[in-house]
Amino acid sequence: MKRRLSYLAFLLALLLVVSACSSSGGDSGNNNASENPENGSVSGEGNKEQPKDKVKLKIGLPGSYEVTNKEIIDKFIETHPHIDVQIQEAPWGDFTSKIAAQIAGNTMPDVWFQENATILGYGKRGVAEDLAPYIERDLNEDDYIDGLFSAKTPEGQVWGVPHGINPIALAYNKDAFEKANVELPTDDWTYEDLIEAAKKLTVKDGNDTSQYGFIGSFSITNGWFPWIKQAGGSALDSTMTKSMFDDPKTIQGLGQLKDGIDQGYFTHIDYVSANGGELEVFAGGKAAMYFMQYSLQVNMNDSFPDANWDVVKIPKAVDGKRYVPMVANSWLISSRASQEAKDAAWEFLEFYLGDESQKIVAESGSALPVKKSAYDVLEQSTMKPSNKKAFTEGIAEGGVTLDENASWSEWRIVVQQVVNEIVKGNVDVEEGAKEIHQKVQEVLDANS
Repeated sequence: MKRRLSYLAFLLALLLVVSACSSSGGDSGNNNASENPENGSVSGEGNKEQPKDKVKLKIGLPGSYEVTNKEIIDKFIETHPHIDVQIQEAPWGDFTSKIAAQIAGNTMPDVWFQENATILGYGKRGVAEDLAPYIERDLNEDDYIDGLFSAKTPEGQVWGVPHGINPIALAYNKDAFEKANVELPTDDWTYEDLIEAAKKLTVKDGNDTSQYGFIGSFSITNGWFPWIKQAGGSALDSTMTKSMFDDPKTIQGLGQLKDGIDQGYFTHIDYVSANGGELEVFAGGKAAMYFMQYSLQVNMNDSFPDANWDVVKIPKAVDGKRYVPMVANSWLISSRASQEAKDAAWEFLEFYLGDESQKIVAESGSALPVKKSAYDVLEQSTMKPSNKKAFTEGIAEGGVTLDENASWSEWRIVVQQVVNEIVKGNVDVEEGAKEIHQKVQEVLDANS
């Protein structure tokens, strides 16, 4: 009998233990359970994000912190403690030389930026990751200007995202216009209006010119490219595989630029060189108008704070549209990086394209941001020019890249060599355009 009672007592004790275990949090519906020390989380908070594993990320900064705001990098490091950031910085020229060797040796950073056209070339060579899927997954395209896709190919790949956008607008010297009794330029101006005003604003003293109406730049961004675009021409066709330099409209645009130089109301190369450069000529009152890139406002305000100037949108083309050339340096992610490094690199680019970082880009004045929310900073700025909408609304209306493709760096040099001879008067415009067309097409065919 005693043995039977002992056995019953044992069964009762066992049942109590089992009951205690089943009521101690094993019920999945219990949200008030205590901490679980084994996994470091609180039971009932199963969806709480776990600490991320540490990952290394190498960021390349050409031009170092003179080009990329250090505040952005520091904030990213502070807010992403799971990412071990290693910075590779160097002067711009040194970096671009070094990166070629690093790519050959497969030792390049996980993410870095260079000229947009260079990035396009990297994409074709298999060096850059296609960011289109990342953008589609994580960004709202409506939050950004079209410049977000500066590195997009006709086939739809996106090989990079902008470090910043640098468009052009028509800068003008207010004192020169007032003295000549010429009405100030407006956003409704055409290139014909610009030409006629340049003639009136040109001041001659015998054979000498003390003030030109316009700086007849011979470079691509603020020189021959906007002139061929406004005439209805182009450098390449929409597929970026065919030269358009034999197009009569392209030739006409080059001819208008050359005519202004020949007739003396646009500056010529020798004059600009002798007077310190285009910005110095404009700031010094030796030219009344200038196609100014956005970034040069910083130089103007630092070196020529007393200059009385402002900007309007670049004039309208013959078809009534506006074409605003814009230059972009673009970030890319190395396609050869590990997947965890690619993910970390995209986290960095998301941060760079976010509200906080984009406002820092806007405050710098050295480039336009690509996120629309950051444009509020520009409206509050007291730095010259006062009409910054000439840049922002200009690119919203008609921002265009410089017909960039993977071989842009190569064919652009070919174009520039001949254009230099055209503006110097050593080569006829039409003959020069035909020579350019042949040489550019050879480059395009060799890279197809």
